Amino acid sequence: MSTDDGRIARAVDNALRYPGAAYRLLFAVVVGFFLVFAGFPIYWLLVVAVTPTGAAPGLVPESVTATNVLVVVVGSEFLRYVFNSLVIAACTTVAVVVVASLAGYAFGRLEFPGKRALLIVTLCVAYFPPVAFVIPLFRLLSGALEVSVFGVTATSPDLFNTPAGPGIPLTGLTMPLAIFILTTFFERIPDTLEDAARVEGTTRLGALVRVIVPLSRPGIATAAVLTFLQVYTEFFFSLLMTNGDPQDWAPIVPVIRGLRNANASFAAAAAVIALVPVVLLLALADDHVVAGLTAGYR
Repeated sequence: MSTDDGRIARAVDNALRYPGAAYRLLFAVVVGFFLVFAGFPIYWLLVVAVTPTGAAPGLVPESVTATNVLVVVVGSEFLRYVFNSLVIAACTTVAVVVVASLAGYAFGRLEFPGKRALLIVTLCVAYFPPVAFVIPLFRLLSGALEVSVFGVTATSPDLFNTPAGPGIPLTGLTMPLAIFILTTFFERIPDTLEDAARVEGTTRLGALVRVIVPLSRPGIATAAVLTFLQVYTEFFFSLLMTNGDPQDWAPIVPVIRGLRNANASFAAAAAVIALVPVVLLLALADDHVVAGLTAGYR
């Protein structure tokens, strides 16, 4: 046995003999990894945001200023971009949760031919690259698609520069994950609870609203938060379906990218402001999201 093999064998033996120490070591490694690759970029973003324009940011800022934040908030229309993103993300999330709840009920509570194959096909949509849908979706949602049926020509609606422009494709792309999450939660609810509601005269839709949904709050919260975050931070369709004007429902991510090319401090300040709704949402839904993400491991 080589020296390296002997060291590995001793390390494994010590981990088995002292599992508490091994767990603490693994926890320290995970926390260190998180601080380096997730915590430090956020810290650096805050440092750049409060560093005076023209000064070189350091690991510990020598001087701090709120001018960058004030310029972004007061001296620009950035808050309107934030409002646009919040509206698009909120509307998309509501649509996804409603439709995914109905689909999740069908997949999780009902039996029908081809259910498993259809669920797999639905999940596959989530892994399609968005660029694959660019040309057909842009033509469909910008009023450039014409279809003739029996001599009658119909033109697709022009949704360019509207919340529905990025909202509709993002609804389709985020729907599969929400359906999968809600299907997992719905199918774990005992049939006896739904049967009791059905005996009292409740329809399937009524049972979904009155029994299934209240018992699946962690799953619904998880699906809603993940959908909101994905739509709120999405770049591709946000850039494609708007012209960048805040009055025409342009969201924040393309704007932050443009600010980065003009002034790094302003871009960092804008990114910090854009993170505020995300932090508030995660703080409010923390318990439900943690319960939803860990439900499968109990």
